[in-house]
Amino acid sequence: MMQLVLSAAAVLLSLAVIGVTIRRQGLTLSVCATVAALTAASALEVLDLVVMLDPDRLFEWKRWVLGVESLLPAAWLTYSLTHSRRTATSAVPRLQRFFLAATAAFPLAALLLPPEVFFYSPDFATERVLFLTVHGYYFYLGLLLFAVISLVNLEGTYSHASLLERWRIKFDFIGATSYLALLVLYYSQGLLHRSLNMGLLPVRSLILALAAAMMLYSLLARGSGVRIAVSRNMAYKSVVLVAVGLYLVAVGVMGEGLRYFGEGFPKAMAIAALFCMGIALVVILLSETLRRRVRVFIHKNFYRSKYDYQTQWLHFTDLLASARSSDGLMEAILAGYSGVFGMNSGVLFLKSGDDGLFRWAVAREQALAGAFFSSNDPPVRRMADEGWIVNLREANPEEFSGAGEFVRENNVVFLIPLSSGEGLEGIVALGRPVHEGEFYHYEDYDLMKTMARQAASALMNLRLSEELASARELEVMGRVSTFIIHDLKNLVYTLSLTVDNARDHIADAEFQEDMLGTLGNTVNRMKLLIARLRGLPEKQSLCFEEVDLLRLAEESAGLAGGRGSISVGGSAVSARVDREEIQKVVVNLVVNALEATEGKGPVAVEVGCGTAPYIRVTDAGCGIPDAFRAHLFSPFRTTKKKGLGIGLYQCRRIVEAHGGRIDVESTPGQGAMFTVWL
Repeated sequence: MMQLVLSAAAVLLSLAVIGVTIRRQGLTLSVCATVAALTAASALEVLDLVVMLDPDRLFEWKRWVLGVESLLPAAWLTYSLTHSRRTATSAVPRLQRFFLAATAAFPLAALLLPPEVFFYSPDFATERVLFLTVHGYYFYLGLLLFAVISLVNLEGTYSHASLLERWRIKFDFIGATSYLALLVLYYSQGLLHRSLNMGLLPVRSLILALAAAMMLYSLLARGSGVRIAVSRNMAYKSVVLVAVGLYLVAVGVMGEGLRYFGEGFPKAMAIAALFCMGIALVVILLSETLRRRVRVFIHKNFYRSKYDYQTQWLHFTDLLASARSSDGLMEAILAGYSGVFGMNSGVLFLKSGDDGLFRWAVAREQALAGAFFSSNDPPVRRMADEGWIVNLREANPEEFSGAGEFVRENNVVFLIPLSSGEGLEGIVALGRPVHEGEFYHYEDYDLMKTMARQAASALMNLRLSEELASARELEVMGRVSTFIIHDLKNLVYTLSLTVDNARDHIADAEFQEDMLGTLGNTVNRMKLLIARLRGLPEKQSLCFEEVDLLRLAEESAGLAGGRGSISVGGSAVSARVDREEIQKVVVNLVVNALEATEGKGPVAVEVGCGTAPYIRVTDAGCGIPDAFRAHLFSPFRTTKKKGLGIGLYQCRRIVEAHGGRIDVESTPGQGAMFTVWL
């Protein structure tokens, strides 16, 4: 009857954990692993209960039991690698992948071999004992080893967790490790005596029920969603391995001791009591309050200094260096302070703009309710001027105009200024001490200030990096705007020439036709420019096509205006270019030539093919001064009174994007010749 109650409780609690987990977290890999592990454990309970109730069909039911037991290594190993971890599948170490692949051997053995190959039982109905064969011995040895590996993985997860993360997953961790430790105990007994004592089944059921209850409590009371980053090179030295070794020694000693107590000693009850006391001991030892008290006591009575400063400095440096974003850096600062000084919560306030207010940026387990600190608050002024750390057990919360209620409600103990050479960067508020009675003195304050300098430096670097990125974005936008203005200037110049010529030739039918063509081309180019502005990409890609350069030059000359002053000649040459971009180059060179001759010309455009296809623009203008030749293609450098200094820079970038170059020949007072090689 007791076994039925224990098994039912274990199964129902396991199902409750499965249901709550799926409802709160959805179907992720971690959730699926949890479901698989608890389902296998529950199914094992039900099937072993059936074996106890129907011993006459022992081997028929044991085939199913073996099938479920063969799934335990894969299920619990996957659980240990994914539960509460922030780990991608690709980041699983090779050794763990090998272990996962090796778990496939267990289902194959259970599927291909009959139960009689694993164990035998002359009188199971009376003795409740299964004697292991050689195959059975190695099968259960494998189950024990994989339970130990899973324990090591769970220990790695817990050891990499922060103070707050440990608080959240503590009962999850204790529940899972308790059940795995029970499997180690259960199967080690079988290996010690070469038999499986089904009389220990109540112990296993009790521990599974306790484990599921703790996991359920952790989900309901402390939440989920913790994701811990575990190093790929996790240390091979493990407390679990040491504990398992000591346990196996203890099992051997207990085996010898039982000879003196006799067979009538209630072995199952003793093991259950010892195991429950072990779980209680683990719960106590994992208490952060107790750990903090012990640490303070040891440092106070056995060491000169309260902290190992080198270790704390390296740990805090590693935390800051591991941050990959601004939020990650701020969370690392809070995690570092909370862990070192034993605080359950904290908030980082950063200066916002020029209003003199410090508003929250990142919070850990604290209610904010719009809290802020003002530069005019007396304690804040003292923090900024003297680097003073505010101990709120000694200060008056009412001195803070916007954070008095926040300080009282969240039991804030310390306000730590983060100062750089440019002033106060932020304020760290720490509250809810793990050990309420801990006394903080000058060593704590000195370490707080040291960490504050490093944190402030990291925050200042972050702020400067963001300002630099913003400046670069503005620079890019300015450059794009300059290019656009330059294109518009060329279009306006074309329209201006058309208007000037219209005053003298508006009655000429041929001129009217040319004017309509020029206006139509200008409108089309403006529409194209507007379309590009609407969907401006980060980097303009070229659209190559076969283009007749002579025809392109004639069209460009028409777009530039200057009726009668531009001549286009040469041979028809085909090249693979971006028509629109190369047309911009030719129009820009022709417009420059017209401006150099004050619109009178002559300007000659020649197309040909030497070592490569080329377009050459020649004018008889004023030429280029020798002093300016070195800066001819530099942005924002020009000799024109109303020029932007961007045209030739844009031309060179376009031509170089085509794999070409621009050559210049000029004699002051005699004109210039630009050759575009494509």
